[in-house]
Amino acid sequence: MHTREVDAPAVQALLAAAVAAPSIHNTQPWRFGLDPDTRSVLVRLDRERQLPEADPRRRAQYLSVGAAVLNLRVAAEHLGWDPAVRLCSAADDPDLLASVQLTGTTAGGQASLRDLYRQIERRHTSRLPFTGRTVPDTVVHEMTVAARAEGAHLDVPDIVATRRLLRLTAAAESRNAVHPARASEARTWLTVPGAPAAYGIPVTALGPRDASGRVPVRDFVGALPAPRLPTLPFERHVQVALLWTSHDRPEDWLRAGQALQRVLLTATAHGVRTSMLHQAMEWPDLRAATAGPRPRCCPQVVIRFGYGPDGAPTPRAPADCVRPPVDRGPGSGHGGRG
Repeated sequence: MHTREVDAPAVQALLAAAVAAPSIHNTQPWRFGLDPDTRSVLVRLDRERQLPEADPRRRAQYLSVGAAVLNLRVAAEHLGWDPAVRLCSAADDPDLLASVQLTGTTAGGQASLRDLYRQIERRHTSRLPFTGRTVPDTVVHEMTVAARAEGAHLDVPDIVATRRLLRLTAAAESRNAVHPARASEARTWLTVPGAPAAYGIPVTALGPRDASGRVPVRDFVGALPAPRLPTLPFERHVQVALLWTSHDRPEDWLRAGQALQRVLLTATAHGVRTSMLHQAMEWPDLRAATAGPRPRCCPQVVIRFGYGPDGAPTPRAPADCVRPPVDRGPGSGHGGRG
């Protein structure tokens, strides 16, 4: 499908793709606006959707917004545009994190993002056990190239280093379990069946606990008497990857979010399921430890990947609330909530 008009159907398609991005605890910490003069989609941070305990620096929020920006780019190329992305840091509008200008026509040649468009709807986080079948090196290489294309690095460690990353993740999960404020914060984002919630994680999307304890899946429920799947055996040989950047500035977090989503969509295109092991990133000492011997490594997230059942979808806020800015003064131009 190709269109050069920024009409209502095109805007709807762009935003439907953007809000399908993964976000920590499905907080969806983004807001969108449309500048018709520059034909740009404006992406802002929604400060109301913060996790002050788990994400006090808003790093995970920036990762989430970056993932939404990548989906915007994919959808824009699918619709026939050559999107120009600008990562913003305007002092007079600190919440404006990115603009995606819809200009030109997609060029042929190198691998195009538009080929990933169908994967946006198919990608879901899977917290279920994987089969243990090894993902081929060719697919892992494509995932690595996808991260590099967005200015990030994706390392797939050997067995010893994998166990180390899992131990650090398990240590973070143990800390979270005995930290009342963090446990309470995580439970706040759980939703029950039938609840009219557009945010958060439904209890039906939660996974079981690993009977062997090898895979430290996040426990949102804790000691609450909530329904959960029985304990099940997970894959014996866990495949994980560490996504990292060379710097740790807000713009690096946005690039890492784009890299993360490009990796996830690339994996989905090959039938590979994914989930994020973010717990260690929420504790500064454990996050630093995940870097291992890598020089100038700023870890951003651990990705678990493999073959297995698809994950359950999570709710999304409506994607039809974009409107043009009313005023171009400081702090203006806020769109509706995404």
